[in-house]
Amino acid sequence: MIWDELDPSMAQLAAEGLLRRRRTLEAPCGPEAVVEGRRVIAFCSNDYLGLANHPSIVAAAQQAAGRWGVGSGASHVVSGHLWPHAELEERLAAFVGREQALYFTTGYMANLAIVPTLMDRNDAIFADKLNHASLIDAARLARAEHVRYPHGDVDTLAHRLEQSRARRKLILTDAVFSMDGDLAPLPELFALAERFDAWLVVDDAHGFGVLGPGGRGSLAHFDLPPSPRLILMGTLGKAAGVSGAFVAGDRCVIDWLMQRARPYIFTTASSPMIPVALLASLELMVNGDERRAHLQQLIVRLRAGLDGLPWRLLPSPTAIQPLLIGENEAAVQLAERLFVRGLWVPAIRPPTVPMGTARLRISLSAAHSEEQIDTLMGVLRECANDGYA
Repeated sequence: MIWDELDPSMAQLAAEGLLRRRRTLEAPCGPEAVVEGRRVIAFCSNDYLGLANHPSIVAAAQQAAGRWGVGSGASHVVSGHLWPHAELEERLAAFVGREQALYFTTGYMANLAIVPTLMDRNDAIFADKLNHASLIDAARLARAEHVRYPHGDVDTLAHRLEQSRARRKLILTDAVFSMDGDLAPLPELFALAERFDAWLVVDDAHGFGVLGPGGRGSLAHFDLPPSPRLILMGTLGKAAGVSGAFVAGDRCVIDWLMQRARPYIFTTASSPMIPVALLASLELMVNGDERRAHLQQLIVRLRAGLDGLPWRLLPSPTAIQPLLIGENEAAVQLAERLFVRGLWVPAIRPPTVPMGTARLRISLSAAHSEEQIDTLMGVLRECANDGYA
């Protein structure tokens, strides 16, 4: 039978140490979690500013349910585009300094909307090899030529752009790479987009709300100017603490996406509670300099404290701090040891990262305390001394 091949495939995943399992939280997202009856310090979420359970955002969502209900009832282009959706789009566009913004239910959907709507089989997409899975899928869905360049290698990218005879070109990159924590060379990429008349699409999932003046993201961090060729995608379930995503850019680009992007047109709009919660979140982000400063202090503290351990901490200036372990089994064992000691740090394995580069992805939040960081560092030192390296 057709399903009989699944069992040996699952067995193979188990043999390679690649089976995934879900842990069920029994408390709201925060720096501490209750998981399977155990209270742990959580270093695994993307709640970078600690807003996921903020009382102001929770209250806004509760009030929105009474005012707007809990469902939109239709696609944005039919009757599901409520006032909170429209207000959020205007506020987001102003916040990131772009002409217009379009709200999506998820970042994955937003990326699947951008690339295939702008590109087709006569075009070429130039993508960083470490791009997120949603960007890879977006490039494949476009049916354009998919040219991957070595991670952050601007010179190789320039050479491949120069050689291309495609009708249209698009450079596709994460701003902050989710498993390494490093930043894309956005000024250099923008210069290449200008030189070769290409689109530059930037996924700022892990920079929006954290980087740049006022948390306006990676484009603001690098002081990139507004440009019709520059398209920004930002997610709203990480630093913003809620859910969803947006695409921001020149008005003509956003209007075109609204007319032609299938993931936008053919799906039900989000609950109106979500954009109301996000409007409250945006206010906290605008006034969140203290949170961002505290987060940066924690990053410096962690990096200094882990120096000298047998595992290599990858060079990351962001809240994503990857501790390179190597083998899958070793990463899983170390993560389990930490969990037993009350620390939840996920082991990241292939296919999320390349073979032989399994790691612990330490994710920091402004909601963490210095004492919690010190606890993590102390237990990791003990694990190293106990032979887990």
